[in-house]
Amino acid sequence: MSALSQAASDYLRLRQALGYKLVEANRLLPGFVAYLDAAETPTVTVEAALAWSTQANPGTTMASLRMMIVRGFARHMAGIDPATEVPPLGLLPSRQRWRPPFVYAPADIDALMRQARLCLHPPRLAATIETVIGLLAVTGMRIGEVINLDRSDVDLTAGVVLVRESKFTKSRNVPLHESTTAVLRDYADRRDREHPQSVTVSFFLTATGKRLNHTVVERIFRILCENTGIGVGARRSPRLHDLRHTFAVATLVHWYRTGQDATARMPMLSTYLGHHDPRSTYWYLSAAPELLALAADRLEPNAAGEVTP
Repeated sequence: MSALSQAASDYLRLRQALGYKLVEANRLLPGFVAYLDAAETPTVTVEAALAWSTQANPGTTMASLRMMIVRGFARHMAGIDPATEVPPLGLLPSRQRWRPPFVYAPADIDALMRQARLCLHPPRLAATIETVIGLLAVTGMRIGEVINLDRSDVDLTAGVVLVRESKFTKSRNVPLHESTTAVLRDYADRRDREHPQSVTVSFFLTATGKRLNHTVVERIFRILCENTGIGVGARRSPRLHDLRHTFAVATLVHWYRTGQDATARMPMLSTYLGHHDPRSTYWYLSAAPELLALAADRLEPNAAGEVTP
């Protein structure tokens, strides 16, 4: 192993210890190091970074992703090797970090759940998909978190869901409204009647008694959206993950409308959603025009010339 390869391994291990999963970096960074080793380049240079980033997919999103990964590694190496060159920002078109979300109206969510209940077959699959959509909508959980729930993670007595080592390897408790707990209890009773000898400990089951598959759920959700006409004419087509965005936006809108201090409560929302960085939660302030309008109203000077917090 070359010194640069060892440095890359140390870098990835350090970042993972800080809670980052680094799926793309783990996949791509070794290729960049191998490129440098093959060229007998002992450190990161802007020329090498640009050449490697664009060699396979010039001008594409992949090139920007490669450059972002190289830049992070170069910043780390700059503290070890003064000869390291950190590629400047703007060298390649930047990758859009955030996709503008589709914000669902309550009627949209009702329509999706009704469509799942009435049109999916067999009925046991319909019950699972309907319940999953509802849980995503009222908790803002990630679809991967919901799919990975085991029966022991869902406390139907206390009304709390344990999300184990999700994104950034963090675990958290998600308290549920009593109405949500009641729906989950009904689903669990039906699930146990239909799958008395299930081969999995998963809370949510497919029609054959197995754990849900992320790709399959996404595909079913797209079909439900198409059948209900949700998102027709929208700039961005609705996604399953947008239920999470909708939950966050709706929570903030409610706080503003009821005169609560959204800024003071933001850390609570960040913890509830399982965000690694509170800045990820603050992004929701710009996710919907209604939020911006409400925020602007709160910040308008009052008669005494003061600014309302």
